[in-house]
Amino acid sequence: MKNTPDWLEPAVQAISIDDDGRTCADIPDSACREEKNNFLRHVVSLTFSKSADGLVDPKLVLSWLMTHLGAPVFLIGLLVPIRESGALLPQLFTAGYLRSRPQRKWVWSAGAVMQGLSALGIALSALFMEGLAAGIGIAGSLAVLAVSRSVCSVAYKDVLGKTVDKSHRGTATGLAGSLSAAVVIGFALLLTTGWIPRYALVCGALALAGVIWMLAALNFLGLKEEKGATEGGSNAITAALENLTLLKKDPQLRRFIAVRGFLIATALAPPFMIAAATAEIDDPGSGYGDLGYLLFASAFASLSSSWLWGYLADRSSRKVLMLSGFAGAIALAATGVCSVMGVLGAPFVLPVLLFGLMLAYQGVRLGRSTHLVDMADKETRAGYTALSNTIIGILLLLGGGFGLISSWTGPDVVLFIMAVMCALAGLVSFGLNEVQKS
Repeated sequence: MKNTPDWLEPAVQAISIDDDGRTCADIPDSACREEKNNFLRHVVSLTFSKSADGLVDPKLVLSWLMTHLGAPVFLIGLLVPIRESGALLPQLFTAGYLRSRPQRKWVWSAGAVMQGLSALGIALSALFMEGLAAGIGIAGSLAVLAVSRSVCSVAYKDVLGKTVDKSHRGTATGLAGSLSAAVVIGFALLLTTGWIPRYALVCGALALAGVIWMLAALNFLGLKEEKGATEGGSNAITAALENLTLLKKDPQLRRFIAVRGFLIATALAPPFMIAAATAEIDDPGSGYGDLGYLLFASAFASLSSSWLWGYLADRSSRKVLMLSGFAGAIALAATGVCSVMGVLGAPFVLPVLLFGLMLAYQGVRLGRSTHLVDMADKETRAGYTALSNTIIGILLLLGGGFGLISSWTGPDVVLFIMAVMCALAGLVSFGLNEVQKS
C-alpha cells in the first residue's frame, strides 16, 4: 500500500534504495549498490557548497563589504566580472584535461578546498585591510575562488553522472538548492535584526563559508566513484575556434549571442545599485544599511520565479528573453531615476528595485539556456555552447570597464547605460525564432 505522496516519491526512492535490489538505469551494478551513500553525500556537499556560495555573493555581500571598507569604485565594479568570467573562461581550457581523469571526486574536492581558502582570504582582507589594499585583497581572493569554482563545475557533472542514477539526479541537486536557499535566507534575516553588527556578521559569514567549503570537500571524498568514463575530454576552446564559422553561417546564433551579451547587464548591475544608494546616506563609510533586505529580495526572487520562468521557457524561450530584457530595463531605469532624485537610500526602495532586477536575471538564466539547447541540434549543440560561452566570457571581462566609467561619472550613468542594454536585448529578441515550435 502506498502512503507516500506522489511529489515525495522520488526523494523517498532515492534515500531508501535497497542495496540488494537493482534500481538503476544508467550506472553499473557496483555503483548502484553504493547509490544511497552517494546520493546523501552529493546532497550534503552540494548544500554546503551552494550555501557558502550564497554567503560570498559578489553582487551583494562583497559589494557591500568593499563599499564599507572604502575600496575604489572601479574595483567594486570588477567583482561580478571576476566571478562570472573567472568561473566560465577557465573551463574552456581545462575541461578536456579534467574529464580525462579516471576519478574526478578528487578534482572537485581540491577545488572546494581552494574555494574555502579563498573565502578565508577574503575574510582576512576585510579584517586587516581597508581602502585600496582591501579591494585588491578581496578581488584577488575572489579570482582564485572563481577559477577553483570553474574546476568544480567541470568535475561535478561527471561525478554525479557516474555515482547517481539519472532518475535521482534532479532530486539531489534540487534538494541541495532548496536547503542552501534556506541558509541564505536565514543569513539575510539575521542581518535585518541588527543583533550582530553588519560588518562583524559579514566577516563571520565569510569565515564560515571557508570552513563549510572544506567540510564539503571532506564529505565528497567519501563518494564511491568508479574509475573510468574518461571519454568526452575534448577541449572546449578548440571546439569554439573550430566553430567560428557558425557565426557567419547562422544569423540566429549571432542574434542570440547579441541578446545574451546585452543581458549581462542584469548580472553586472547590483554593485552599482548598492554604490548609488550608499552615496546618499549620511555616513557612506558605514555601508548601505539594508543588506539583509537585499539578500532576502534576491533569494526570494529566485525561489518565487524560477518555476514560472522555466514553465514559460518551455513554451517560448524567445518571449522569456524578451520579457526579461524589458523587465531589467525598467528596474535599472527606475533605480537610476530614484538615485537622481535622491530617494534610492530610503527604506525598502532599493530592495524592491533589486527584487525586480533579480526577477529579470532569473528569466535571463532560464531563457538563455533553454533557447540555446532548443535552437541547436545534436551536431551543433557543443559548438554553439563553446562559442557562445567564449564570447560571453570575454564580454564579462570587458564589463569590468563599467567600474572605470562609474569612477569618472558616478554609478547613475552606468545604471542608465545598463538599462539601455537590457532594452536593446528585448528589442533584438523580437527577431529570434520560436525554437520550441520548430
